[in-house]
Amino acid sequence: MADEANATEATPMADTEDNKPAQGSKKNIFKLLRVKHVTGILSLASFVFSIPILASVTWLLYMKSYDCEWLFKLPHLQIGICIGLVFVFFICNGALFLRTRLPMVGIVVVVVPLTLMFTVGLALLGDNSLESRKIPASPLWLKMKADDDGLWNNIKGCIYNVHVCQDLAAASVPVQSYDFDKKKLSPVELGCCIPPEVCHMQYVNDTFWQKDENGTDSSGNADCDAWSNDRDVLCYNCQSCKEGYVKALQSKWSKLGVFLVSMAVFLIACHLALFLATMWELHCTS
Repeated sequence: MADEANATEATPMADTEDNKPAQGSKKNIFKLLRVKHVTGILSLASFVFSIPILASVTWLLYMKSYDCEWLFKLPHLQIGICIGLVFVFFICNGALFLRTRLPMVGIVVVVVPLTLMFTVGLALLGDNSLESRKIPASPLWLKMKADDDGLWNNIKGCIYNVHVCQDLAAASVPVQSYDFDKKKLSPVELGCCIPPEVCHMQYVNDTFWQKDENGTDSSGNADCDAWSNDRDVLCYNCQSCKEGYVKALQSKWSKLGVFLVSMAVFLIACHLALFLATMWELHCTS
C-alpha cells in the first residue's frame, strides 16, 4: 500500500518536470513567430520605400530641362542620376534576399550606396559647402559656372533666343500698373526682364520702366545703371539676371536633393532595423 501511495505522489511531479521543456519549446516557437512577423513587416516596408526610387527615374527621364540648362551639361547629369537610382533600387531589393544567408554582407552592400545617395542629396541642397563645388548642380557649383563670363554670355544669348522676356512683354500688353504682380514672375523674368526693386522705377509695362527724374538711382546699385528699355538689352547684363537664373536651376535641383535625402534616410533606417531583426531571428533559431 505504501509503495502504491509513493508511486501516486511521484507521478504528478514527473509530469510537471516533463511539461517544463514543452512549455519552453512553445515559448520559443511563439517568440520565433513574432520575430518572423517583424522581419516580414520590415522587408515589406523596405520594398515599398524603394518603389518611389524607381518612380523617380521615370520622373527624371520625362522632366523637361530648364531653358538653356544644356549649356551646363546638366541633362547628362540627369541621365547619370537615373542610372544610379536604378542600381540603388536593385541593390536594396537584392539585399532582402541576402539577409538570412549573408546578413553582414547584405547590410554593407545596401548602406554604402544609400550613404552616397544621402551625401549627393545634401550637396544638391547646399548643406555641404566643402564638397558641393565639385558636385554638379549643387548651389556653389551653379554659382561658380554662372560667374564664368564666357559661359554666362552664352546663357544670356540663349535666354534671349528662347523669348523669355518677349513672351512676358506680349502677355503684359493689357496689364495696368495696379494689376502688375511681381510675385507671379519666375526668377528669370524677375531678374532679367524688369529692373531691380531697389531702383524704384515706375512701371509702364513689363519690359518698359520709367527712370527717376535725375536719370540715376540713389541706391548706387550697378544693376540700375545696367537696365535699359531696349528689348535687346533690358537687364540681361544685370547681376540680378544671373542670380535669377541660378535660383531657377537651384529650385529644380534642390527638389531632387530633398527626395534623395528623404529616401536615403528612410531606407537606411528600414534596412538597419531589418538587419537587427534578422540577427534576432537567427539567434532564436540557433
